[in-house]
Amino acid sequence: MFRHLREDIQTIRLKDPAATSLAEVLTYAGFWAIFYHRISHRLYKKGWRFPARAISQWSRFLTNIEIHPGATIGKRFFIDHGAGVVIGETAVVGDDVLMYHQVTLGGTSLEKTKRHPTIGNNVLLGMGAKVLGNITVGDGARIGANAVVTRDVPPETSVVGVPGRILIQDGMHISERSTAQVMDQALGNADPMGEIIRRALHEIEDLKCRIETAEEDLHPERILTRLQNSVREKSLADEFEEMLNADTIIPTHRENVAGEGI
Repeated sequence: MFRHLREDIQTIRLKDPAATSLAEVLTYAGFWAIFYHRISHRLYKKGWRFPARAISQWSRFLTNIEIHPGATIGKRFFIDHGAGVVIGETAVVGDDVLMYHQVTLGGTSLEKTKRHPTIGNNVLLGMGAKVLGNITVGDGARIGANAVVTRDVPPETSVVGVPGRILIQDGMHISERSTAQVMDQALGNADPMGEIIRRALHEIEDLKCRIETAEEDLHPERILTRLQNSVREKSLADEFEEMLNADTIIPTHRENVAGEGI
């Protein structure tokens, strides 16, 4: 217990530049939330559910951080600011995890099974992130602020957006990689919703051009112009036909002229 306590203090001073002294660290809500959780979790594992729950609720009252006594928390876990954090009963958090305020590790099932996420080691959970269901967030992953994650996240991956989508994997922006290199094509798209919007806008622009063309074709002036052109073409055709008829007479006339000359 005291070894974990010392590690928690060192972690806060390492990961938060604002923590300049031990006395200042002892004012951190995240520190006390983890401290009380380690006590309540031991009681919970021994079957002392009511005392464990009572300590958990007391910690929630003091820190505004709710960690169920059944949740498994690894070493050097740091909750920065901490307000509004919720960690469910079957959640598992690995070592060296950094979590910001308003993060939820929630469940999506009412069954008494593993229904909360498993967070790997060295994971960063941005402010307001929601990780829901019995999914796994791989080691070294980074979950962006306000992201909603409902599917497994590979290791060394950055996830952003609603729903959460992979933006960076293995230090490389996903748009620089072929979709065959990621879990599936939907996650491989750097911005799937943006791509859908771009396609929709392109189709709208195409339909707009077609409508404008149809409106121009049906405009009275356009119809009148086509009729005039049609009349003009017919007139030219008649003139051309007259010229053809005249050409059949010219050779006879030339023969007469030639005969007179002889």
